[in-house]
Amino acid sequence: MVITDQMLLAYMEESLPSETMASIETELRTDDSLRNRLAQLIGRRDSGVHTVGDIWRRHRLTCPSRELLGSYLLGAMMDEQADYIRFHLEQIGCRFCQSNLEDLSASHHRDAVTARRKKYFQSSVGRLRPEGPG
Repeated sequence: MVITDQMLLAYMEESLPSETMASIETELRTDDSLRNRLAQLIGRRDSGVHTVGDIWRRHRLTCPSRELLGSYLLGAMMDEQADYIRFHLEQIGCRFCQSNLEDLSASHHRDAVTARRKKYFQSSVGRLRPEGPG
């Protein structure tokens, strides 16, 4: 695998798929020139030199908002938007958005369970009588 500067920058931001992150980590352990390139990129970033790509990645301009991810989870969006989000999650492998979607999914499940319990409780009000002398 050829590791580009863009990949190293994304590696520093932890925005690559897990497999790619692991491959770069392995290469960094054995390749002095790659470590030197990474050190130069870190120095450039820390000195305040920013490219459009750096700004784009840092502010996650291609990532959908949590609201859009929630709509995607509920299936409440247009096909074109859903296709983009699916591409972003599955092909790009954005770990940030995958984590957000997983969090939203767990939250949605908790909310559904709470609503179902409330509905069951409300439907049984007045039907359950305390046991006593009868």
